[in-house]
Amino acid sequence: MKRWSVSLLVAAILSVGLVAQSGAAIEVEGDAYVGVFDKYLWRGFDLSGSLPVVQGGADLSTHGWTLGYWSNWQLKSDDGEGLNAGEVTETDIILSYAHDCGDLLSVTVGDIWYQLEGAEDTNELFINATINTLLAPTISMYWDWDAAEEEGLYFTFDVSHSLEMMENLTLNLGALVSYNLHSDYSIGDYSGLHNVEASVGLDYALSEQFTISPSFVFSTPISSAAKDAIDTETLAGVTLTFTF
Repeated sequence: MKRWSVSLLVAAILSVGLVAQSGAAIEVEGDAYVGVFDKYLWRGFDLSGSLPVVQGGADLSTHGWTLGYWSNWQLKSDDGEGLNAGEVTETDIILSYAHDCGDLLSVTVGDIWYQLEGAEDTNELFINATINTLLAPTISMYWDWDAAEEEGLYFTFDVSHSLEMMENLTLNLGALVSYNLHSDYSIGDYSGLHNVEASVGLDYALSEQFTISPSFVFSTPISSAAKDAIDTETLAGVTLTFTF
C-alpha cells in the first residue's frame, strides 16, 4: 500500500508538471539499449554468480522528466545461488526529473522501483547534483524508504571525462567512491566507506542513431565492514544503443 501511495503521488506530480507546461509542445526523445556482460555487478556485489547476463532497457524523456525501464536476464544457471538460465532476476522502473540551476549546477531527483526475483521488492528515492565543469564532479544520495529498517542511506561521489579520439569514437573515463549509512536491506547494516570503482569505455557511433560501447569496470571494497560483504571484482561487457 505504501509503495502504491508513493507511486500515485509521483504520477500526480508528473501530471501537474506536464499541465504546467501545456503551453509548450510536448516533444519526446529517448533511447533503447541492450548489452551483454560477464556478470551482474551492482555497488560491488556480484549478483549473477559470476555468470554472464544480458541487460537492457529504454528511456523516454520530455521537459526534464524521464521514465526508464531496465531488466537483467541470467544467461547461465547457478543452482547454488538459485539462479536459472533465461530468468529475469530484476526489473527496475525509474521516474526522474532533471533541472539545470544556472550554467554551473544540474540536479536530478527521482525514484527507483526495484522488482526482484526471490527477494522483497523495494524503492529508493535519489538525488544527484553535478557541477558542470572539468571532470563533472557528481554527488548522489539514495534513500531506501521501503524495505530498509534503519537509515537506508547510500552516497556516491564520482568524476568522469570524455575524450574524442577520432571521428565517431569517444573514450570515457570514470572514478567513483561510495559510502553506506545503514542501508541494511541492500548493502549492509554498517556505517562506513563501501567501495571504489574505476571505469573505462568506448562509444563508437555506427550511425546517427546506433552506438556500440565496450566497457570495463574495476571495483574493490574499502572499509573492513565492506570487505566482509563484497570482494574485488571486474566487469566487462558491450552495449548497443539506439537513440531516437
